Amino acid sequence: MSDGPTYGFDTLQIHAGARPDPATGARQTPIYQTTAYVFRDADHAAALFNLQEVGFIYSRLTNPTVAVLQERVATLEGGVGAVCCSSGHAAQIMALFPLMGPGCNVVASTRLYGGTVTQFSQTIKRFGWSAKFVDTDDLDAVKAAIDDNTRAVFCESVANPGGYVTDIRALADVADAAQIPLIVDNTSATPYLCRPIEQGATLVVHSTTKYLTGNGTVTGGCIVDSGQFDWSASGKFPSLSEPEPAYHGLKFHETFGPLAFTFHGIAIGLRDLGMTMNPQAAHYTLMGIETLSLRMQRHVENAEKVAAWLEADPRVDYVTYAGLPSSPYAERAQRCYPKGTGGLFTFAVKGGYDACVKLVNALEIFSHVANLGDTRSLIIHSASTTHRQLTLEQQEAAGAAPNVVRVSIGIEDPDDLIADLDQALAKATA
Repeated sequence: MSDGPTYGFDTLQIHAGARPDPATGARQTPIYQTTAYVFRDADHAAALFNLQEVGFIYSRLTNPTVAVLQERVATLEGGVGAVCCSSGHAAQIMALFPLMGPGCNVVASTRLYGGTVTQFSQTIKRFGWSAKFVDTDDLDAVKAAIDDNTRAVFCESVANPGGYVTDIRALADVADAAQIPLIVDNTSATPYLCRPIEQGATLVVHSTTKYLTGNGTVTGGCIVDSGQFDWSASGKFPSLSEPEPAYHGLKFHETFGPLAFTFHGIAIGLRDLGMTMNPQAAHYTLMGIETLSLRMQRHVENAEKVAAWLEADPRVDYVTYAGLPSSPYAERAQRCYPKGTGGLFTFAVKGGYDACVKLVNALEIFSHVANLGDTRSLIIHSASTTHRQLTLEQQEAAGAAPNVVRVSIGIEDPDDLIADLDQALAKATA
């Protein structure tokens, strides 16, 4: 698309990054199922490998189908560039990779997907990194957790599993004062409901597996760069500000300016970590994004109706949906997420752990899967699955207590979803 007019979200989700194929005129983005690309000549190859020219070398690094997806997600998020990779977990590691070093830490929200808590509390220790978990609603606690070795603050816009909503602007102010980036996982909200960069985030990560693809077919991840952070100001980010030995002393921030993080993610991150997105996955995700706004509107409408019904049901202890007027996050949700707070939330079943298991087993429309963001309605008992490796204290802090189930409300008829929950609750609490 041209750089002239300013297009709306519904137009950009279909057209951003895509152009008719120059070879065939194909209107849909082709799947470039190739590993390598022929260079024009030896000088062209050398320029590509020296980062003096942008182009395609090898599909571990760049691929035309993936490149369209990168541009589309970056455009929808309001970033300058993006790097796609193999999964949401890969995106988190790739986001931290240029920032961290042995002895460095990240300050992370306690309200995170269980797999992220495990990745941050256990796996990153193998790199010599560490994480400090704090309640990001307590800004004083966030400030107190930041020390000289902190290299980022990490949160989710709409937290999985509880659907809690984060005040991104407030967290961004804390991170800015400490001269460190704020990384926001925007998987559950998507750029349709929330654009974290506009609220001060430096980097945005996605599990494209979820709402962006929307059909439960492929895994993928993405890191979007705001292009607004000064990587050279504090001396804390030498991977971006200091000479890079692998490129004859090139300084990424000095050379690429606002695109420093994006170029580093491709030239170093994908080159050495190899967390590559395959072109067919990119194709499926591109097709999913074409209907993102339509789906998110329906997800929100259905979630609001189902959550209200559950809240009024005597077999339910509480519902965490931030879109409910009774939610302690209602004011924040209206202020920061005016289009809605998505389709993800939890509810507590009277009868505890055993009742939750019976509920999951009795449902007919809801699918019992370890995923979210599908067109289909999904349910999982987090304490026995996605958050099973956590302690009881960690489960409760993350909103995944033993008496709680997580639902991802799909785009089916909401009355059918309510009827399914009704019959399953009757069996679970009999």
